[in-house]
Amino acid sequence: MKSRSLVTLVFICLVAVALAACGEKAPSGFARPPAAVSVVAAVARDVPIYIDTIGKSVASEVVSIQPQVSGRITGLHFVDGADLKVGDLLFTIDPRPYEAQLHSAEATLAEKRAAMNLAKIQFSRYAELLQTKAVSQQEYDQRKNTLDIAQAQVRQSEAAVENARLNLDYCTIRSPINGRAGQRLVDIGNVVAANTGSLLVIERLDPIYADFTITENDLTAVQRNMKQGTLKVEVRLPDEPDKPREGKLTFLDNAVQDGTGTVKLRATIPNSDHHFWPGRFVKARLILSTIRQAVLVPAAAPQLSAKGPFVYVVSEDSTAELRPVTLGQRQDDFVVVDRGLRAGDRIVMTGQLGVMPGGKVSVEEPRAVMTPPPAGGEDNS
Repeated sequence: MKSRSLVTLVFICLVAVALAACGEKAPSGFARPPAAVSVVAAVARDVPIYIDTIGKSVASEVVSIQPQVSGRITGLHFVDGADLKVGDLLFTIDPRPYEAQLHSAEATLAEKRAAMNLAKIQFSRYAELLQTKAVSQQEYDQRKNTLDIAQAQVRQSEAAVENARLNLDYCTIRSPINGRAGQRLVDIGNVVAANTGSLLVIERLDPIYADFTITENDLTAVQRNMKQGTLKVEVRLPDEPDKPREGKLTFLDNAVQDGTGTVKLRATIPNSDHHFWPGRFVKARLILSTIRQAVLVPAAAPQLSAKGPFVYVVSEDSTAELRPVTLGQRQDDFVVVDRGLRAGDRIVMTGQLGVMPGGKVSVEEPRAVMTPPPAGGEDNS
């Protein structure tokens, strides 16, 4: 009996507690606290429209030095990898055989000139005798023919002398361009044959070319902007992305390449310090045009929804407005906003997950102020 009474008492107490709890009133509403965010103001800058691509450095001139006469190499007058000027002496081929040929040709020329002078004297005499009828017309014509043959032989000997002198000059091989020497391909003592085999390759490094390609879909934009003037090209090394060199677009190929659908272009860049090297890959940025006073925001600020990109714009009363935007070309750490924002609009940079459209926000100071690059800015990617 006592245990039943105890159980009944406990049950009555639990019912009383439950009834008391049901009698309390719940809060009528819940006020969500403002979301903590950092904001950045949209800015207006002149920004370039460009095409980024990968290219390769190419020497502006490449010359393969070949011997023009046969003979033994007797002199080497440069070191491998030397910077050469036009006219610098490179190789010497044994000149003695060609000196002998020149002396022989000069002696033959002297002989022919002596024969020509004699023919002139005899012809002059026969011309005087013809007037007195002392010689026949046939004899006169024969002397004239002898003189003509002697004069032709003199010209032939003069040509032989010139050819011998030219071959002697070819025994000294000089640099035809300003450039950098490669590794020599022959040593002193080797016998070379005329117009066969290369002795040395010289490449001109200043200016230097940057060859790159674009897709055929970009060709129309390139052609349209080329009509406005010469296009600029920024070229940078992969390991030095913040040090671009500016050049000019100097070549557009005349056809789209089969199979790849690309078009070859070439930029010419000053390279007096040999910053770029033939055969090395480079990053090329072809500047097509410039958008004046485009609106820029940090690339991390826009969010993506099912309806497209958007940003939260913070008004003066700290209310967040969801603003759909149309994004343009990216500019390093920033992106162009074609529609939806004006310069000076404050947009949420961090804390977007806690923001409700139309809700209040608590603006915190950003950790660092982001500054967009100038027009034609550097690529830090």
